[in-house]
Amino acid sequence: MKKSLFTKFIIAYIIFGVLGFAVVALLSSRLTYRYLLQERANSLYSEATLIATTYSETRHTSLSEEVVNEQMNAVSTFLHVDIWIVDRNGYILSDAAGASHKGQSIEAFDTTRTGSRYEVGTYHDMFPSDVLTVMAPVTRDYNTIGYVIIHNSVQNILSSQYEILNIVYVTALIIFLLSLVILIVFYIIVYRPLKKITIGATKYAAGDYAYKIETGALDEMGYLAETLNFMSDEISKADDYQKQFIANVSHDFRSPLTSIKGYLEAILDGTVPKELEEKYLRRLISETERLTKLTQSMLSLGSLDKKGFLSRTNFDINRVIRDVCASFEMTCQKKEIVFELTFAEKKEMVFADYSKIQQVLYNLIDNALKFSNPKSSIRIKTGIRGNKVFISVKDTGIGIPKSDLGKIWDRFYKADQSRGKDRHGTGLGLSIVKSIINAHGENIDCISTEGVGTEFIFALMPAYYPDQKTDE
Repeated sequence: MKKSLFTKFIIAYIIFGVLGFAVVALLSSRLTYRYLLQERANSLYSEATLIATTYSETRHTSLSEEVVNEQMNAVSTFLHVDIWIVDRNGYILSDAAGASHKGQSIEAFDTTRTGSRYEVGTYHDMFPSDVLTVMAPVTRDYNTIGYVIIHNSVQNILSSQYEILNIVYVTALIIFLLSLVILIVFYIIVYRPLKKITIGATKYAAGDYAYKIETGALDEMGYLAETLNFMSDEISKADDYQKQFIANVSHDFRSPLTSIKGYLEAILDGTVPKELEEKYLRRLISETERLTKLTQSMLSLGSLDKKGFLSRTNFDINRVIRDVCASFEMTCQKKEIVFELTFAEKKEMVFADYSKIQQVLYNLIDNALKFSNPKSSIRIKTGIRGNKVFISVKDTGIGIPKSDLGKIWDRFYKADQSRGKDRHGTGLGLSIVKSIINAHGENIDCISTEGVGTEFIFALMPAYYPDQKTDE
């Protein structure tokens, strides 16, 4: 079964809590027991040493329990311990706990057993349960005449340990419960927005680009949601463009193909007389040229979508303009249109892709000729403004309505007024122009007044020389 991220986080949190509590319990139990045992041993040894010192300073020639009996009873009662006074052979002379062991001898009495100051056990099986035992020698004239032995039940130490452990466990439990805040913060800040983003991504994968991810966050999650929303908008636009592109391509290909099919069928079935076959064959060539032009334009757009397709060199833009204008000589003669060329300098050197800029000028001048009135003029200017070379192509034709100005750069778009004049156009010319100029890092503007004319203005970088810097 698939588990959500939040479920996994809860499981990990519980495992962490259990393991953390187990480790704390194990370590704290051992550490506190060792600490309390060492601390109690040191304390008892200090008391045993104090009592032994009192015995050492007595003037009696032999050990006597009356000398410090009062002190021993006070310490025994206060510390809840057994205090023995034994001689060198292990005979118990005094027992401050109630004389229960007084007069007994300690079997196999060995004074070296407490060489580390204390030992834990039943002490020669004289106690039913484990006790902590410390021993301090009683000396007089540099001779050991006996020992002070103090026993403390280990159960007393364990009781103190349990009290400390209870505090540790309660503290650990409180910390564990307070750490639930991390779980709540994770749910609010991470999991809930992430779930919305996941739902949004699923919607986008299913093609529902209208769905919007609303997180209300101003952090990375909010930024991710906004990025996905932006992505969905762009995909939606691309999807709409693709549908429109296919529809436009289908329409522009269908018309010449239908004409070609019709002409060929008419020729084959004899509908067209022999003397008119040449006329219809020329129409077939015209339609195939239209298809070739449309295909070539689409290939050009495909290459423009790739980065790094420019091959820049230094060339004279004025000469390119003259050459392109010369290629339209026959068209100009038919419509009695003249070119008015105005150049600020005899030579205007620019740094750009020669063939691509030639294509830009060809498309702009071709458009100007198509939509210019007969016996009119087309003005082309070049000049320096700032650090750029500006080129202007202006006609005195039908102009472009304001409602269409923002759409003229779209692929396959044709203004309603242009459809009658440009029946063989592909609607890709201006889109190619804009793509080429943008690839050069520049912009192209269009100024048009309906019924007066249209002007296209774009800029290029001046000629580049080795001692200059360029973005290329």
